[in-house]
Amino acid sequence: MRYGTVIPGRFRERPNRFIAIVDTEDGRQICHVKNTGRCRELLVPGAAVYLERAENPARKTRFDLIAVRKGERLINMDAQAPNRVFGEWAAAGGFLPDVRSIRPEYVYGGSRLDFCLTTDRGLHLVEVKGVTLESRGAAFFPDAPTERGVRHLGELARAVGEGLDATLFFVIQLENIRSMAPNDATHPAFGAALRGAAAAGVHIQAWDCTVTPDTIEICRPVPVIL
Repeated sequence: MRYGTVIPGRFRERPNRFIAIVDTEDGRQICHVKNTGRCRELLVPGAAVYLERAENPARKTRFDLIAVRKGERLINMDAQAPNRVFGEWAAAGGFLPDVRSIRPEYVYGGSRLDFCLTTDRGLHLVEVKGVTLESRGAAFFPDAPTERGVRHLGELARAVGEGLDATLFFVIQLENIRSMAPNDATHPAFGAALRGAAAAGVHIQAWDCTVTPDTIEICRPVPVIL
């Protein structure tokens, strides 16, 4: 996945979850934040960030904040990127070798799941979760309580019970991650639901990504610790 025109900047503040103030070579910019999560450990004053120039000249904000440096790591924090990068990767045969078609935004039960893949063995439902929370080389999800995530896990488990294949797929939006685990301290219900889904037969996968200021690409599998 490749972005358009990307420029560097320095983060100053985040007045609300949608807006960030960033200093660039062209002056101070009011930017749209493409992630409504807390991201408190990422968006700290003075952090190096990267902005994508908006293609629509009529927009209120000229830029989207898409990535941030945390120490030596570059983290893509675009909440729309995980689905896009997974879709590209799956279409190229990275997820399964026998995919015939890919349908995004698939309604199943009471939820809209990210993907439904048609394979030689039947339907395979996939829910994608983007991960930006990292500590000492380990990744965690979520960074804030997510009842929607708990509901999705229940739907995936039900799908397996009805004879379908199903996967919860973590796209870790940074590289060189040694493990992935549920963030039980922040949302124990999600951790319990993840373990329950795995016990019911839902596949749990995590892959990290190669990230540059203007690209993100799924890279390698990461062990999931339940």
